[in-house]
Amino acid sequence: MFDEIKPHLIELRKRLVISVGTLFIMFFVMFSFHQEILAWIVAPLNNALIEVGKTSVNAAEGMVTTTQVGGTFFVALKVSFFAALLGSLPIILAQIWAFIAPALYTNEKKLVLPFILGGTTMFAIGVLFAYYVVTPLGFDFLIAFGSFKFTPLINIEDYVGFFTKIMFGFGIAFELPIFAYTLALLGMINDRNMIEFFRYAIVIIFIVAAILTPPDVLTQLLMAIPLTILYGISILIVRAVNPAPPLEEDNDDDDEDEIDADMKKLER
Repeated sequence: MFDEIKPHLIELRKRLVISVGTLFIMFFVMFSFHQEILAWIVAPLNNALIEVGKTSVNAAEGMVTTTQVGGTFFVALKVSFFAALLGSLPIILAQIWAFIAPALYTNEKKLVLPFILGGTTMFAIGVLFAYYVVTPLGFDFLIAFGSFKFTPLINIEDYVGFFTKIMFGFGIAFELPIFAYTLALLGMINDRNMIEFFRYAIVIIFIVAAILTPPDVLTQLLMAIPLTILYGISILIVRAVNPAPPLEEDNDDDDEDEIDADMKKLER
C-alpha cells in the first residue's frame, strides 16, 4: 500500500517545497518594503482617527501605539508575511493544481487558467473591496462610538491581526464564483441545485460573516450583502456552464425509470 501512495507523497512534497520556497523568497522581498506596506495598512485607521478627531476634542489625541519592546519589529514581520502570501498566491494555486491535475480528465484540466487567474483576481478584488469600502466605514463607526468619552489608543499589534483577518476573510469569500464555476464545469452542481439551496446559503453567509468580521452589525452586513450578490452571480455562471435539464425531461426520465422497474418486476 505504501508503494502505491509513495509517488503521490513525493509529488506532494515537491509542490510544498516550491510553494514554501516561493513564500520564503517573497517574504524577504516584501520585508525590504515593510514600511510602505505598513503605511498602506495603517492608512484607513489613521483616516478614521482624523475624522473622529474633527468631531470630538477628546478623540483628537487618538493615536496608534505599541505596548511591546519589540512590537514594531514583530509587526514588520507580520505585514511582510501578509504581503508575501498575497504575492505568492498565483504560484501556490498553480502548485495545488499541478498536484491534482494528473487525476483529472483532459477536459477537466482546461480549468487551470480559470482556477489560477480567476482565483487570484477574485481574491484581490475581495481584499480591495475590504480595504476601500469595508474598513473605512467599519473603522469610522467603531472608533467614533464612545470617542466623546474615551481617547482611542489603538495597539498596532492588535490592529494588524484585526486587519489581516478582515482582508483574508473577504479575499476567501470572494472566491465563491470561482468555486461554483469549477464545480459546475465538473458536473457536480447545476443552477437548480443552487437556487434550491439559496435559503440555506443565506444562513451560512451570515454565519460566515459573523465569524470573519468584527462583532458589529455594520461590518457583518458589508460582508453578507456582497456575498449574497456573489451567490446570485454564481447562479448565473453555473446556468451558463451547466444548466439544469427542463423539468419535463426530468419527469419523463422518472417515468421511464418507473416503467423499466415495473417491467423488470413482471419479468421476474
